[in-house]
Amino acid sequence: MSSRLPQRQSTRPTMRDVAERAGVALVTVSRVVNGIGTVREETADRVNAAISEIGYQRNEIARSLRPGQNSMTIGLLLGDLTNPFYASLAKAAVEVAAHAGYAVLLSTADEDPKVERRAVGELIGRRVAGLIIVPDQGDHAFLQEVNGHDQVPIVFVDRPATGAEADVVLVDNEGGGRMATQHLIDHGHRRIAILVAPSYYTTGRRLRGYRKALRQSGIDADESLVVTLRRGTTEEAAAATHTLLTSPHPPTAIFSTTGFLTEGVLRASQQLHARIAVVGFDDFKLADMLPTPVTVVTSDTEELGRRAARLLVDRINGEDSPFHRTVLPSRLIARGTGETAAR
Repeated sequence: MSSRLPQRQSTRPTMRDVAERAGVALVTVSRVVNGIGTVREETADRVNAAISEIGYQRNEIARSLRPGQNSMTIGLLLGDLTNPFYASLAKAAVEVAAHAGYAVLLSTADEDPKVERRAVGELIGRRVAGLIIVPDQGDHAFLQEVNGHDQVPIVFVDRPATGAEADVVLVDNEGGGRMATQHLIDHGHRRIAILVAPSYYTTGRRLRGYRKALRQSGIDADESLVVTLRRGTTEEAAAATHTLLTSPHPPTAIFSTTGFLTEGVLRASQQLHARIAVVGFDDFKLADMLPTPVTVVTSDTEELGRRAARLLVDRINGEDSPFHRTVLPSRLIARGTGETAAR
C-alpha cells in the first residue's frame, strides 16, 4: 500500500486557473496576488473574486525553494491548545522533529472543520515536509484535493480520520473505558454514571468501553446515568454532577471521560459533601495531591507524540510500507477516589 494519500488528477488551483476564471492575462493575476504594478480596480475585483471562487492560495515558501523541494519544517495541527493533553503531545513531537533536523509549525483548528481545512491548506502552501494532524469529526476526503499535487506525508494522532488513509497513532480508549468501569464494579458499584464530552472519537470509544463492562458484568445500563455534555467544560460537568447527585436515585459512582470533566465532578461532589466514587480518564496536574487522590485511567501522552513524529519522519525519508495503525495501552492508577465502596 502506498505511504501517501491517493493521488488525484486534479492539482491545487494555480494562477493560470485564476486568470482563466477572471478572463485576464496571467501577468495581471501575478500583479494582484503579489501586490506589484498597477491594475485597474474593476479588474482587481474580478481577480480577487476568481481567487475566492476556486480557492487559490499563494504558495509562500515554495517561492523561495527549488522546484520539488520541501522545507525542513513539519506542520502540527492540534485541537484545543488549552488542554494539557495536547501540550504534552506537542512537546514530545517537537523534540523528535528537532532531533531529526526539522522545525515545527504549530496550528490549531479548535474542532472547527472549516478552520481545519484552511489550516491544512496554509501549512501545505508553506511546503512543510509532513503533517501531524489531530483530526476533527468531519470528512477528511478534502485532503486528497488539498494535498493532491504536493503529496505531503500525513500522520493522524489521537483519532483516525474519515475519508483519508494515512498512518494513525491512538490510545486504547475503549479498553480504558472498560477498565475504569470494571474497577468501579469491582468495588461494588451498580449505579455508575458516565459524563461524556462531545462525541468525538475518543470519548465515544470510552463510552463504548463503559457499556461493554456493564454488559459483561450483567448490569443493565441505565440511560439516565449516561450524560452527554454540549461542550465538555468543567462548569458543565459540575452542573451535571450536581443534578445527578441530587436526583431521587443518585449514582454511587461516576466515570468522567476527560480531565476537564473530572475536575467538575470533584468540585460538585465536594460542594455537596457527597460520598461518591470517581474514576477519570486522563491524568491532570495535582490529581495525586488532593485530600483524596484521584483514581484515573491514563496513557503515555508523550509517547503518543513521539510515535507520531517518528512515523512521519520515516515517511518523509521514503518509508513506503503499508500504513500503520498504532494503539498505545491505557492503564489505571488507583489512588483513592475510585476505591470508595458502594453503600
